[in-house]
Amino acid sequence: MKQYDLSAIMSRAWAIFRKGGIVFAEALHRAWQSAKARPQNAAVIAAAKASAGIAEDCKTWADWKAAGYEVIHGSKALFRAVLIWASHGNGKTYTASFFGASQVQPIEA
Repeated sequence: MKQYDLSAIMSRAWAIFRKGGIVFAEALHRAWQSAKARPQNAAVIAAAKASAGIAEDCKTWADWKAAGYEVIHGSKALFRAVLIWASHGNGKTYTASFFGASQVQPIEA
């Protein structure tokens, strides 16, 4: 049986609820869908990274920004992956672009 971090799911539900004009039950449903899609998205990312032959650490632009880095202007994505957009609750997918550690620099204050 899979174990989920219930605290993280509830925190995500509250964040979704506060963002949009939806009822809390729908926000909780979307948070659960997001938690269930996380392993599937991780598998898709690993497969896309392996097929592209990339060995370095890769993240999306937003993930690098959250980590305190910025993608160098003009850098091309190393690979793309079609991921499940579970937080919208409608099963839609989106294409995420991934940039390598060699393509980022620390954000200057």
